[in-house]
Amino acid sequence: MPGFEYNGKKYNNPVELALDVIGGKWKMPILWRLNRNVWRYGELRKDLGIITHKMLTEQLKELEKEGLIERKAYPVVPPKVEYRITKKGKTIIPIIESLREWGDKFKNETLIKKTIKKNQIKK
Repeated sequence: MPGFEYNGKKYNNPVELALDVIGGKWKMPILWRLNRNVWRYGELRKDLGIITHKMLTEQLKELEKEGLIERKAYPVVPPKVEYRITKKGKTIIPIIESLREWGDKFKNETLIKKTIKKNQIKK
């Protein structure tokens, strides 16, 4: 397959593009949460734990730019902003679920192997 360009960046294949759009530490956890509920910024930041304000803001803007989430600001004081997943964003959820299942299997297999190895060393 020949390479292609998207948003001024060159890609060799669609997997590279997909990883660029949803890759990184925070985008999939954000999408996962937004698939379940509408979230306000502060709630989302608190639930994600150690994410910085700058990083969360950046990730939300990138996901919104790609049309995977939408931001709704209410004209109230104090400001109220909600984030929700879009129809386009929901298309990635089955892939995130598959990654979650794979990660769970990998974790369990790795822990079992480490436990067996530890027990063999103790003998």
